[in-house]
Amino acid sequence: MKIRSTNIPLDKFIELALYDKDTGYYMKKNPFGKEGDFITAPNITRLFSEIIAIWVITFWKSIGSPKKFNLLELGAGNGEMMKVINNTLKNFPECFDTCNFIIHEKSELLINQQKRNLKSEKISWVKDIDKINSDPTLYLANEFFDAIPIKQFFKKKNNWFERFVNLKNPKKASFDEQKINIKIIEQRLNFEISKNQNIIEYSPEAFKYLRIICDKIQKNNGGILIIDYGYLNYKMRETLQAVNNHKYSNVLENIGHSDITYNINFNLFEKFTSQYHNLNTLITNQKKFLTSMGILQRAEIVSENIPFSKKTDLFYRIRRLIDEKQMGELFKVMLIKDKKNKFKTGFQVD
Repeated sequence: MKIRSTNIPLDKFIELALYDKDTGYYMKKNPFGKEGDFITAPNITRLFSEIIAIWVITFWKSIGSPKKFNLLELGAGNGEMMKVINNTLKNFPECFDTCNFIIHEKSELLINQQKRNLKSEKISWVKDIDKINSDPTLYLANEFFDAIPIKQFFKKKNNWFERFVNLKNPKKASFDEQKINIKIIEQRLNFEISKNQNIIEYSPEAFKYLRIICDKIQKNNGGILIIDYGYLNYKMRETLQAVNNHKYSNVLENIGHSDITYNINFNLFEKFTSQYHNLNTLITNQKKFLTSMGILQRAEIVSENIPFSKKTDLFYRIRRLIDEKQMGELFKVMLIKDKKNKFKTGFQVD
């Protein structure tokens, strides 16, 4: 791990811990599945990805069934979701034939795994999402934004302090803080992030992605579907955490061996998007999204002719996705799209 300074902002520390070329967590190991540190929805059951595929078709139709269309997954993990979507869309050739499948991935190790998993499918990989063609694009971000480094700020009396990490001795890393002028940050963001807040958690890089994507949607049509764990409260809170071997761990320990993540404040994403007057957002939780898309009915059909033990296992997996005490409420689903598009599939109000 190359460190030029021993006292670095939190987001720079997370960038090193996760994406350092030699020692970064995502650059040297596959963190997904039982052998890794966490399991994402596409690896719980393929029905999750099938539902996303059906949703993609309905969204494609909502923008006029364009003859050329990009489906771009941001951070595709082991490639399982894109694989199932690709295979499912083959059953709908009118959509499949128009679709240009793209993956954006930072980790060469994961790119190689995705290529092995996806084999000879018509899928390309891009490093820079700003350089894709001008066709309408639907971006899929399943547990993508929570893996992007964040900054943290804490208000003490009337002053704001940014969290830093002291790495003078990496084995005894500690948190530090530096006083900052929050107004300068707000000028860069173009909105008042500190209003009525005592804690601020946000990712400059996530906002860069959102800016590029919102610009593209506004110019070329399309949308972005974000599925991630997070909350809707106006008030931000501290949510930084590390995960190692399916258990929470200390952010400053096992650097490069643990995933570092946080809960998305979807209210903040909505506030960011409101800068674009031609775009709007829809938001729901994962339970409502998947059940309104018919995941339980699909599970019944799939399980008609399978042994009882396999049926029980399938519904156990579905329950994990939609139970309010598990992923159903914790995970939110957000769509950013053109205001003129009145599409609401998966987001209908009860």
